[in-house]
Amino acid sequence: MYHSVSDGLHDPYRIAVSPDRLRRQLRWLRARGLRGVGVAELLRARAAGHGAGLVGLTFDDGYQDFLDEAVPLLLEHGCTATVFVLPGLLGGSNTWDPLGPRRPLLTEPAIRAAAGAGMEIGSHGLLHRDLTGADDDVLREETARSRALLTAVTGGPVAGFCYPYGTVDARAVRAVRDAGYAYACAIDPGPLTGPHALPRAHVGERDTGWRLTLKRRLHPLRRRAGTARAAADPVRGGAGAGR
Repeated sequence: MYHSVSDGLHDPYRIAVSPDRLRRQLRWLRARGLRGVGVAELLRARAAGHGAGLVGLTFDDGYQDFLDEAVPLLLEHGCTATVFVLPGLLGGSNTWDPLGPRRPLLTEPAIRAAAGAGMEIGSHGLLHRDLTGADDDVLREETARSRALLTAVTGGPVAGFCYPYGTVDARAVRAVRDAGYAYACAIDPGPLTGPHALPRAHVGERDTGWRLTLKRRLHPLRRRAGTARAAADPVRGGAGAGR
């Protein structure tokens, strides 16, 4: 899970990774026989039984620096990724972060350029609102409406959703599933873990090789723990997994 690819900016939320660090991280992946791909491609490969060696790469918020900085580096290393964008804020900035700094968001032409470069476009909601406890109207806007708007922008299907702030509850999962998304990404959804609440590992500027090694080893344990908790709690787990 990445966000912004930039350096030289105040970064109070630790959402940025410098281009040089991203280059080193992608080089680390490739040196170990791993290749970064978008989440939809990863899930299709795993379903077909040949997902070994693939790692899902995601970039939240849809910053302009994804196209300017991340895409060239991804292509240089033979990788792709999923970028989760906000169709209600295209060409705007990250106004939901009170401490800043302001970072420009992708425009419609930039989204199409990213898709043309082989990147997967997913929804991060409409306006980057926390969906936990949201009323029905907000849930529909953030899930179904954002998907419809992105479909119009890209001219193709939008398979993935990413929960703003990584927070999720059972109602949000149901809304995402009912909106027609094939999958959704969270951070650490616990008993809600499933195809519509996939856990991810944050990657930042401090993640050198040894930290990436540790995260790679721990991530499957986190997912198995969430799946086990879901099985032990069939009411919450069943709702969260979208079954």
